[in-house]
Amino acid sequence: MSEQGHSHSDAFAQSEGRWAQEAEAAISLFRHDEEIERGLAFGLSGSPTLVDRTIPTFSRGELPHFAGERGTFLNAPYLEDVNQVDDAEVAIFGAPVDAGTTYRPGTRFGPQGIRRSTNLFGTYCYELGVDLREQLNMVDIGDVFTIPGNLEKSFDQISQAISHVYSRGVFPVVLGGDHSIGYPTIRGIAPHVDGNIGIIHFDRHVDTQETDLDERMHTTPWFHATNIANAPATNLVQIGIGGWQSPRAGVKVGRERGTSIMTIGDVERVGVEKIAETALELAWKGAKAVYLSFDIDVLDAGFVPGTGWPEPGGLLPREALNLIRLISAAGLSGLEIVECSPPYDWAEQTALMSSRIVLDSLGVLVREGHLGKKPAARDRHAWGPQA
Repeated sequence: MSEQGHSHSDAFAQSEGRWAQEAEAAISLFRHDEEIERGLAFGLSGSPTLVDRTIPTFSRGELPHFAGERGTFLNAPYLEDVNQVDDAEVAIFGAPVDAGTTYRPGTRFGPQGIRRSTNLFGTYCYELGVDLREQLNMVDIGDVFTIPGNLEKSFDQISQAISHVYSRGVFPVVLGGDHSIGYPTIRGIAPHVDGNIGIIHFDRHVDTQETDLDERMHTTPWFHATNIANAPATNLVQIGIGGWQSPRAGVKVGRERGTSIMTIGDVERVGVEKIAETALELAWKGAKAVYLSFDIDVLDAGFVPGTGWPEPGGLLPREALNLIRLISAAGLSGLEIVECSPPYDWAEQTALMSSRIVLDSLGVLVREGHLGKKPAARDRHAWGPQA
């Protein structure tokens, strides 16, 4: 080898790049391995379809960076060990997914944005006469560990997560995420319902086509959810549908399967009380439980700019909140709020409305006696030394 060759290799041996390679080998992985063990112990093993068995169902560490332990909804207690979730009555968790969006991405940051927006609110609602902090044993259990770019594995994680919560008699509140999560949430709940489950779906879009861009996307959840034996399409009620982005393939499916659709024009014509009454009658007909899926884009785009597919002409905020209160009064088995996209959310308007949907629903459920029956495990969560 030439002198020049030797000098090049010697220079590389002394380079920062080589030093950094060697330095990495000397760094311990103790905390890394401990984090993985803690995640699997407290966040459940991941769904069987995951090859990487170090990934838990609920994120409990550094990954993924768009999820994790970054503040709680309404400053509710954070429950690290989801095996203890049955102590609670309501469990809030995020499903940070935007791989199902067909236009604007960003809803993977929805759970963070919605939680952050609740910093504005107190726990007491004057009109409802409810204080959630005092009357509801509610915990935040963090976010599902979703897999970017792989909707099917993310679906499996979400189904496993909500099944874990629901099967323990705990009311699930899911912070989306795009609307593709409507399918895995119903799939996770349905096996635990002894009979049919009805779905009340607020949206400007039908979301009932089989595929979109050759895949299951945020435009397809109700085609697949209503393929589940005890989630029939005849118990699917859709409120707010209209405008210029309801694909005819989805409209055809709804017509053939017998779903019920109420437009903004219907709301204007008969009023929110009659719409809520009719929706409840249809969703509960022969059903044992009703699940609420609220797409924030059902509101007029001027009020919710931070969403994946904004559509002008939707509900006004007061109409939406009144409908939610009327529908929640009959009782629900769980709820999800979807399509909040913080990167497009000027002044947090969309996140604020998203959190209000959840808060108003929970408040009415407490006021009407559907929730608020289960005392907190004070001996486990109390501050200070235990007696």
